Amino acid sequence: MSAGLARLIASGFGSGYAPKAPGTVGSLVALALGWGLLLGPPWALPAAILLACAAGWWAIGVAGGDDDPGWVVIDEFAGQWIALLPLSHPSPAGLLAAFVLFRLLDITKPGPIGWADRQHSAFGVMADDVIAGDIAAIILWAVSKIFFL
Repeated sequence: MSAGLARLIASGFGSGYAPKAPGTVGSLVALALGWGLLLGPPWALPAAILLACAAGWWAIGVAGGDDDPGWVVIDEFAGQWIALLPLSHPSPAGLLAAFVLFRLLDITKPGPIGWADRQHSAFGVMADDVIAGDIAAIILWAVSKIFFL
């Protein structure tokens, strides 16, 4: 039972089994859910991020995803949700900017994102996306101050 639950969580409730670009599909699912969380109480998105990080770390370890197989996308959920944090309201431009920034950083893996990605453990699988989400959030926050996203 726990291995099946771990795979369900690690795969982003199945979104990681998309035949093409599972990381992008997982990020799109997370974006849609994040939009809903942004419409809820102010604690909903931060609580979901904490839950995704804790459950993801557990699920990746149990499901054997330490080498970051493509079907593991719970890390994309956490990173994408972190990237949404600067949005005070979910405008289409803000959601698109958060998605593009996060995916760009997650795919190119500059600096500390690449370092975290090279850690072959559940920590590394989660950390590279959390760091990418943090950097995307900082950039989005700065851009939102200029363009009011």
